[in-house]
Amino acid sequence: MKDASRRRKQQLYDHLKVSVLTLALQPGTDLDEATLSEEFALSRTPLREVFRQLAGEGYLELRENRGARVSGMSYTTLRDFFLAAPMIYGAILQLAAKNARPAQIEQLKQAQEDFKSALRGGSGADRAMANNRFHEITGDMADNIYLLPSFKRLLIDHARIGMTFYRPQDPVMTENLSEASAQHDAIIAAIEAGDESVAGSLAIDHWNLSRDQIELFV
Repeated sequence: MKDASRRRKQQLYDHLKVSVLTLALQPGTDLDEATLSEEFALSRTPLREVFRQLAGEGYLELRENRGARVSGMSYTTLRDFFLAAPMIYGAILQLAAKNARPAQIEQLKQAQEDFKSALRGGSGADRAMANNRFHEITGDMADNIYLLPSFKRLLIDHARIGMTFYRPQDPVMTENLSEASAQHDAIIAAIEAGDESVAGSLAIDHWNLSRDQIELFV
């Protein structure tokens, strides 16, 4: 019984995480507890445990007597995102190159294969989730209790912004995604070599690739 409940909680967690990242749930959307409880066969207590976990990770906001909603995206949060992103991405990849374990490097390589597969034939949501997974692994590699929460929060809005301006028929977008994939390969090589300097430089290059489009969006 406990295993079944744990499995349903994980399914709800995964469902909400993907829905937030791919904009199936728009920023600021109120969550319907009754509908989710029925859909995932969960009582209020385990449902709210999942909400608290997702709120702690930055996907949701919990409001007293008003329930949970998807984390918002305001001009202020986007400005802060834009200022902090290059610094945090750089620090994460430098630490990843320093601390990565062999098993994590193999996970990163598999995530890159999934990203390439999404580029070849997946949807915008597939691409966003594969790219998010790639960077989540670099955050795990960095293994820093101070940076990781901020990095995970950045990844949420980076995915949502990417979903907003993603245009699969745009030749510039296609070229940028191809370059992003090549940079992923270079990032893997730098991490595998333990080259912190190159990894940090690649983080800035990777950020600059999408910076202009993000500026336009903001």
